[in-house]
Amino acid sequence: MRKITYGAACSLDGYIARTDDQVDWLDWSEDVQRLTGEYWPRVDIVLMGRKTYDVARALGTGAYPGVTNYVFSRTLEQDPQPDVHLVRKEATSFVSSLKNQRGGEICVMGGGELAQSLFDAGLIDEVVVNIQPILLGTGKPLFRPLASEHKLQLIRTEQLSGGCVYALYRLV
Repeated sequence: MRKITYGAACSLDGYIARTDDQVDWLDWSEDVQRLTGEYWPRVDIVLMGRKTYDVARALGTGAYPGVTNYVFSRTLEQDPQPDVHLVRKEATSFVSSLKNQRGGEICVMGGGELAQSLFDAGLIDEVVVNIQPILLGTGKPLFRPLASEHKLQLIRTEQLSGGCVYALYRLV
């Protein structure tokens, strides 16, 4: 069974983006690039909601190379890029099917709405956050209200340059 990790960078007060979806406050340090370089070789699927995908496109990435990219949307009519697969059906059954297939790890990129449904369905195995030293005061939350509580076990922490903190948790 594949491991599914929900990962995001967030402000110290728990926001992944400003209310206008801007992430100009994020610090993409060499430490972050190193940690990303350690993680990505294990991943072969990236899952994004449409809003996260829009932000990724605005940053110039959109699809992640070398992996299969799925974007979940009820409003898009067709695949937004040649290397991105649009999923219009209910996310939890689709992701459950992916999790039970052979392959590498699955990364849920940013975005609270998709992650919320996957947490509620018991599909997320790990949570990784890059906590940024900023208080936004308002914005898009790292977590949406969940149907139940989820206990976590701290696996790894690391202080990063610029005052950021990396934390990896496993759901127990």
